[in-house]
Amino acid sequence: MRAPQSVAEGSTVAEHRATGASGDTIVDLRSDTVTRPTAGMREAMATAEVGDDVYGEDPTVNALEAEVAALFGHEAALLAPTGSMANQIALQLVVPPAHELLCDADAHVVTYEIGAAAAYGGISSRTWPAVGGDVAPDVVAAMVRPDGYWAVPTRAIAVEQTHNRGGGGVIPLTTLHALRRIADDAGVALHCDGARIWHAHVAEGVPLAEYGALFDTLSVCLSKGLGAPVGSLVIGSAEHIERARYVRKRLGGGMRQAGVLAAAGRYALAHHVSRLAEDHAKAARLAEAIAPFGLLATTVRTNIVPLDLTKASLDAHALAAAARAEGVLVSVLGPRTARLVTHLDVDDAGIDRAVAVLTRILSR
Repeated sequence: MRAPQSVAEGSTVAEHRATGASGDTIVDLRSDTVTRPTAGMREAMATAEVGDDVYGEDPTVNALEAEVAALFGHEAALLAPTGSMANQIALQLVVPPAHELLCDADAHVVTYEIGAAAAYGGISSRTWPAVGGDVAPDVVAAMVRPDGYWAVPTRAIAVEQTHNRGGGGVIPLTTLHALRRIADDAGVALHCDGARIWHAHVAEGVPLAEYGALFDTLSVCLSKGLGAPVGSLVIGSAEHIERARYVRKRLGGGMRQAGVLAAAGRYALAHHVSRLAEDHAKAARLAEAIAPFGLLATTVRTNIVPLDLTKASLDAHALAAAARAEGVLVSVLGPRTARLVTHLDVDDAGIDRAVAVLTRILSR
């Protein structure tokens, strides 16, 4: 019997505990959440000035929140322990109970957050077909339900930038502008699950403030790609963030001397954003090596290489097991779907090894 899939990023329990049969250093391509703090980040954490954040008195948390809000051109931000909590806080700010959220069928908010929008926010959701970054604004516009007619009214539209299950796809700026117009015309909010928005910023050269201006609320993650051990932020107006503090407390997310964690986030913002281009280049190398096998699910734009094994001789679990035996970890997202993710803990030598192992397995 196979181990159940991991809730957070799709890898199985067995794969999570895997070690290479040869005893060599593992090349872990399951997720960019597996990174460990660098020496500089650990020093920043150890020397962080702290206070009680529930009282609003942690200076390092306050500085991080102000910095992130300014980066995206918003009034305020709030530190949360996890990306899921940050998303759920934001959704509760813009969608009242028994009202509706629209998003795509593969969106993190309805796929990997264990039904939290319904369980904690009383939020109903409807989805458009999963298309990653290729959102069709006309399809979304046609789904918006107004008040009346005894139907559940739409209150917000959510998009994911970049898109995890969409292979790191980037939603074009023109599409986002079209969605903003749709939201304005319908009088609904637009939320961005921006866990990996840093990647879109680096890949497309779009300023973070330009992205920020398009959304009523955003969530951004410090531990996906940026290398911090924990932490995400909710971004919005000052009024929204004041309410967000109450929602965070209700969800159990109030933290005390959280400046130790905020220091890691501030270090990540200072040192690990521009280097994401290196991860994109490494993902492109993996994609180039795998492309001849016809298994790429989509064009690789950022740090995620999605594999569609529908026509392959082995399924995703078999690929993961064979790679694990040779010290390379990959993420299983479904019976015939796998994923490789580059990050700051995988260097060029690691990519060389992964290419050698994966191409050898796929050539059998």
